[in-house]
Amino acid sequence: MSLIQEALKEGARLSPACATIGISLRTYQRWKAGNHSDRRKGAKKHIPRKLTAEERGEIRALCCDHEFKDENPYEIVITLLERGNYIASISSFYRVLKAEKLLNHRSNKKPGRKHAAPPEVIATGPNQVWCWDITWLPTEVKGIFLYAYLIIDVWDKSIVDWSVHETEEERHAKSLFEHALAEQGHPPVHIHSDNGNPMKGISLLSLLYDLGCKNSFSRPRVSNDNPYVESFFGTMKGSVKYPGRFAGITETRVWMAEFIDWYNIAHRHSGINFFTPRQMRTGQYRKKVEIRNRAMKEAWLKKPERWSRPVKQWSRTHTVYLNPSLETRQKIKCVA
Repeated sequence: MSLIQEALKEGARLSPACATIGISLRTYQRWKAGNHSDRRKGAKKHIPRKLTAEERGEIRALCCDHEFKDENPYEIVITLLERGNYIASISSFYRVLKAEKLLNHRSNKKPGRKHAAPPEVIATGPNQVWCWDITWLPTEVKGIFLYAYLIIDVWDKSIVDWSVHETEEERHAKSLFEHALAEQGHPPVHIHSDNGNPMKGISLLSLLYDLGCKNSFSRPRVSNDNPYVESFFGTMKGSVKYPGRFAGITETRVWMAEFIDWYNIAHRHSGINFFTPRQMRTGQYRKKVEIRNRAMKEAWLKKPERWSRPVKQWSRTHTVYLNPSLETRQKIKCVA
C-alpha cells in the first residue's frame, strides 16, 4: 500500500498501480478501509457456526462409544437431548462421520426403497387403524417354514398382537383378532391387509363386521400397499439379532416375544419422531417433547450463532395417513 500511495503522489493512476503490484482495485480499497483478512479461495477463515476440532472429536468418540456403536446419528442426538445435552445437529453428526469415513450400511438387508402407500385412511390416535400380515420364517429343515401372524397399529407403530403357527390358515387369523380386539376393548378399528386367503376368509370378515370394524385390502400383486407391517418385517429380518433359521416353533415363539418386547419398549422409531411405540401408546412422549424442546432452547441461548434458522421444535401432535391422495400429499407438503 505504501508503494501504491507513493506512485499516486508521482501522478500514476490507481488501477494500473494496483495491477503492477499484483492486487485488484477492490483488494486495495478493502485494505485501506482496515479489513486485512485473507479472503482468497482456500484461505483459512473464521466461521462462527463451524464445529471446533474438540467438538468433532467428541462426536466421533460418542459414535464409536460402546453405548452408541449400533445407533445412527438420529438416535444418538435424541438420546443426548433427552439427557439435557446438545452437542451438534443430526446433519453435523453425519458430516463428521462422512469425513472420518465411518458411514457404512450395516444392516443384513439391502438399503430401503420408497414404497407406495395403501388406500387413504387417517389415524390421529391409537386403535384407529391397524395393518396385519403373515410372514414366513425358515426353519433349519430346508423347505419347511413357520408362519408369523402380526398386527401393527399404524399410529404409534406398536405391535398390538402376534402369534406363530405351523400353517397359514384363516382360523389362526380369526383367533388372533379375537384376542387382540378383546384385549383392546373391542375398538371400531379400521383394518388393512393384503389379498391373501387368510385375510379374506369369511369367518374372519364376519367377526370384524359384527364388531363394527372396517376393512380395506391391498391391490392385487402390489405388496407395497401394506407398508407399515412390511416395514416391520424388514426391520425384524434385517436385525443383527435375527437368527436366519429357527430350530422349532417353541424357540421361534420365544425369540419373537423377546424381539417384540424390545421393539415396543426400547426401539426408537423414525416414523414417530424417534419415540418408542410404548411411549406413544401410553402418552409418555408428551413429556419427552418438552424435555427435547427445553434442551434445544438452552443450547440456542448458549450459542445462537450456530443456527441460521429457527430452532427446531418437536411437535406434540401426530397424524398418520395410510396411502394419502394427491391432494392430501400436497397439503402435507405445504404444511412441511
